[in-house]
Amino acid sequence: MTTGGEKDGSSVPDEVWAEFLRTSAEGAADAPKEPSARAREVGGRLRDRPAEPTPWRAHTPPRPRRGKGRYVAGFVAALVLLVVAVDPGGFVGWSGGDTDTTPLARESARPEQAPPAEPGGRATLDEPFRGSPAARWADGAAGITVPPAKATGWMGEAEVERALALTRDFLVLSNLDPAVRRGARPAQAIALMNPHQKDVTAFVTTALRSPDEDHDPLLLFSRFDPAQARPAGDVVKTRGRLSYREGRLGALQVTADVTYVYPVAPAGGGDEVVRVIVRRETVVSWDDPAKVVTGEGTFSLLSYKTDMTNGGCGTTTGSFRPEFGGGGPDADPGNGTVDPYDRTAPITEGPGGCATATRS
Repeated sequence: MTTGGEKDGSSVPDEVWAEFLRTSAEGAADAPKEPSARAREVGGRLRDRPAEPTPWRAHTPPRPRRGKGRYVAGFVAALVLLVVAVDPGGFVGWSGGDTDTTPLARESARPEQAPPAEPGGRATLDEPFRGSPAARWADGAAGITVPPAKATGWMGEAEVERALALTRDFLVLSNLDPAVRRGARPAQAIALMNPHQKDVTAFVTTALRSPDEDHDPLLLFSRFDPAQARPAGDVVKTRGRLSYREGRLGALQVTADVTYVYPVAPAGGGDEVVRVIVRRETVVSWDDPAKVVTGEGTFSLLSYKTDMTNGGCGTTTGSFRPEFGGGGPDADPGNGTVDPYDRTAPITEGPGGCATATRS
């Protein structure tokens, strides 16, 4: 669902919105069928950004400010839910044997093919990535490739380098911070987001306070309910990269495409381990403060999409809720299959209802 609106008599012209959408777009063997689900697209434009910079006056007590412009931007938020009840035995027809844990080279461009099938085997507390392509991925922030910095738009090389580092910090604080994963408020991550993006700040505030179908914090933050699931070890495997280009009004536009693999076990005890797989595509804009209203050291959020496997289906709770014991909703064969480790194409909106994930 995509929504638009006006504020103070201004609106985003169609040609500006079309250009934003265009530029944002650039930027398994026989397996037991595992029930999954694909859900809705949530969208919106930043309704308080007129097409051209206009003088305005804002008051930050006790002193007024003036002379800044407002930014034309938009964000499209898509959540594609893939809920998987994992067969703990792995894929049917795979041979036994130890998983190859030779680290992969860092990802520097979109891969041309999905990871090959891994040897089968049950994930355990001691080997939570056994039987998964993620066994060869890097741990935590090390799996997020940051490209060399070059002067771009209004930023010099050193400024680009800092912006890229802060963008990666946001991904780490949103998806890897242990406290945030246990459900704590992602305050440090929020501090990197432009506080003048009112639509975004309103969404985040509502989503964290009272999540619902239209305000789901899982679109931006990885959170589990500690009463339902506990981490299976301290390691989260990651694979992905940052890229950048000059955006509108000379901004530095950074795109992040990263997949996170979280092994978890039941909160009440037991040695069953399942994996929650979350892929995020996030586009942010580091704006020229001479042209855009922004906070120092913060970015504007342009778009975000999330593709999630085995994180729960149905009522929005604000936390991933993995299925244990082979449970989960029945798959709808009309919704196709998805390989959550396949990074060869951008995230796309899928059909609603339950689909089938080919592996976990």
